[in-house]
Amino acid sequence: MNANAEVLFKPLRIKKLVIRNRIMSTSHAPGYAKDGKPQERYQLYHAEKAKGGIGLTMFGGSSSVDCDSPATPWNQVAVADDSIIPYFRQFSDRVHQHGAALMIQLTHMGRRTRWDTDEWLPVIAPSVVREQASRSVPKEMEIEDIRRVVRSFADAARRCKEGGLDGLEVSGAHGHLLDQFWSPAVNHRTDAYGGSLENRMRFGIEILTAMREAVGDDYVMGMRMSGDELLKDGISHEDAITIASEYARRGLVDFVNILGGQARDEMSHAISLPNMSFPVAPFLHLASGIRREVDIPVFHAQRIMDVATAARAVAEGHVDMVAMTRAHIADPHIANKLAQGRADDIRQCVGAGYCIDRIYVGGDALCLQNAATGREATMPHDIPRAAITRRVVIVGAGVAGLEAARVCALRGHHVVLFEQAAETGGQVNLAARAGWREALSGIVRWLDAQVRRLGVDLRLETQASAELIAAEKPDIVIIATGGTASKGDRPGADLVHSARDVLEGRVEPTGSVLLYDEMGQHAAASVAEAMATRGCLVEMATGDRLIAQEVGTTNQPIHLRELYRLGVVMSPNMELQEVYREGNRVVAVLRNTMTDTEEERVVDHVIVEYGTLPRDEVYFSLKEKASNHGQTDLPALLAGECQPVLAEGQEGYALFRIGDAVAGRNIHAALYDALRLCKDL
Repeated sequence: MNANAEVLFKPLRIKKLVIRNRIMSTSHAPGYAKDGKPQERYQLYHAEKAKGGIGLTMFGGSSSVDCDSPATPWNQVAVADDSIIPYFRQFSDRVHQHGAALMIQLTHMGRRTRWDTDEWLPVIAPSVVREQASRSVPKEMEIEDIRRVVRSFADAARRCKEGGLDGLEVSGAHGHLLDQFWSPAVNHRTDAYGGSLENRMRFGIEILTAMREAVGDDYVMGMRMSGDELLKDGISHEDAITIASEYARRGLVDFVNILGGQARDEMSHAISLPNMSFPVAPFLHLASGIRREVDIPVFHAQRIMDVATAARAVAEGHVDMVAMTRAHIADPHIANKLAQGRADDIRQCVGAGYCIDRIYVGGDALCLQNAATGREATMPHDIPRAAITRRVVIVGAGVAGLEAARVCALRGHHVVLFEQAAETGGQVNLAARAGWREALSGIVRWLDAQVRRLGVDLRLETQASAELIAAEKPDIVIIATGGTASKGDRPGADLVHSARDVLEGRVEPTGSVLLYDEMGQHAAASVAEAMATRGCLVEMATGDRLIAQEVGTTNQPIHLRELYRLGVVMSPNMELQEVYREGNRVVAVLRNTMTDTEEERVVDHVIVEYGTLPRDEVYFSLKEKASNHGQTDLPALLAGECQPVLAEGQEGYALFRIGDAVAGRNIHAALYDALRLCKDL
C-alpha cells in the first residue's frame, strides 16, 4: 500500500457517527427497487460492498418523498409513507453486520420526471419551464404546494431515522426540485422564493429546517449539489459556495456531496456522468473549492476509478470522503483488497457507462465486466471451490474464455486455455483500438493477469483441434471462440469490407467511404470516427431512426459530438440494398425506410457493420463425441445447479459453448455466460 492510500483508512466522525474509512459509494439508481421498496436484491447489492470493506454506502438515488414525484421511473424507492420503515430496518441490519454505514438520498424530482406514470399527477417546479430530458411541462408551485413538499421531506426524514439508517442526504443536484429553485434558469418567480440568490435558497432552508426538527440535532443530514452547473444562466461555482456555506452555517447540513454539471439534456447527462472519454476526476476541483470555504466534511464522486486517485483526493485535502461508486459496481471489495495488499486484484472500472445506460431505457444496472454485481443472490463475487477437481479445456481467450478460465481455476480445476492469437482479449482488443474507447483494454488486462496468477495453462498462438483437445483428456470442454464479422447477405457483399477489417488493419480506406450500420452499437460509430480522423470523407448510414441508436445515454452523445466534429455525414432511415462496381469505384444503393425511395452513393469504399456470426467449427467437430452432445441443460443453469451430465458421471467429456461462439451479443453477456456456467462446474 502506498503512503497516500493509508489516509483512506482513517475513520471520519460526523457528530456521533463514525465511518470506518474514507471510501464510499454515493446514492444512485440501480433499478433494483420492487414496489417502491428496497427489497432483497437491492439490499444484497449494498451488503456486498459492506462485506468488501467500504466505509459508507448510500442508496436510493433518488428516493421520492411525495406522490407527485413518482418512484416508478428507474424502479426507485418511495419514502412517502410509513410502510417503508420495516424495509429500512432490514436493510440497515444487513449492512451494519459488516461494519459499514448506510444512508439514503431523499428528493422531490420536481419537473425532472414524467407525469404519465404512477398517479398521473402534474409535475411541479418553481416556474413553468419545460425540461428537455424529462420532456415534461410543469405546474408552477403555489404556496400550498411548497408547504406540502416541506412537510413531505420532514416526514420522510423521520422514517429514515426510525428505519435505523445512519443518515440521509437531500438531492440538490441533477436538476431536482431543490436546485430548480436555486437555478435562475428555472426559477423565474417574483415572490419570496425567486429573484435574488437569498430568496432562491429559501425553499431549501425551509425543507432542511423542517427535516432537522423532525430528526433532531444529532442525526446526520447532508446535501448533494452541483459545484457548478456549467451553464451560462445556471448555478455558478460562486453560487454553490454561497449555498453550501449558508446551509452549513445554519446547522442544516452536516456534509455536502459535490458534483459537477447538471442533467437537463442529453449532452449534459453525458458530462455529469462522465464516461471513459473524460479524464479521471474531472470535477474534483469543484469539491476542493467548496471544501476551502465550509467547515463540514465534503464528499465527491465523478469518475474516480482507481485507488491512487482516490487516495490523492483525500491526502491533498480536496475532500473528506471519496466516492468510488461505479468502481464498486465493478468490484465491491475494493477496500478489503487494498487493505490486504491486493491492489492488483481490484477489478478496476473502465468507465464504459453500461451500468448507467441500462437504467435510462428502463433496465437494471449491470456492470459490463462483473456479471455478479446486482445478482448477489445467485452469482458469487467470491468463487467457492468445487468438491471434485476436473480437467477443463477452454478454446478461445477472449473475455468469455478468460472469465471461464478464471472461474474454473478458482473452483480448483486444472485448466488449459488455447488461443490462436499471440495475445488474449479477442474482439475487445479491437474495440479498444477505436478512438476514445481505449479504456476497454482494462477488462482484458485484469482477466489476463488473474488467469496467469491462478496458474492457468495458457497456450497462445495455438490452433486448437479435436485431436489436440482430446490429447488433454478433458472432463469438460468449453468453446469460447467468439465470432467472425458478418458482411450481410445483400447483393455485392463481396465488394464490401467489415468494420472489423478496418480495426484489424486488413483494409485502410482512403477517399470517400460509406459506412453502413445494421447494429446501432458502438462499433460502427467508433470506426466512422477512426476513418474520419485519418482523413476519409465518411457518410454513416443506418436503417434505424438514429445513429448509434442502441448506445446509451452516457455514450451516444459523445459519439454524436465526435461525428459532428469530424464532419461525418449522418443518414438515418437509409437501408443498404446492394453494392455494385462502377469503374474503379463502388455504388451503394440505399432505400429510405420511410418513403421507400432509393438513392445511390458513388464512393471509394463501402464498410459494413452487421455484427458477428459464431466461429463454431471446433464446437461441431467435438459435438458428436461429447457426452451431452454440446447441450447446456438450461433448467439446471438457471437454477444454479451442476450440469446433470457431470452429476451423472458419464464417460468422456462434456461440451459447452459460451459468448459469441453461441450468438453475437456483448461483453457482459459473454462474461455472464462464463460465470453462470462455470461457478457450478
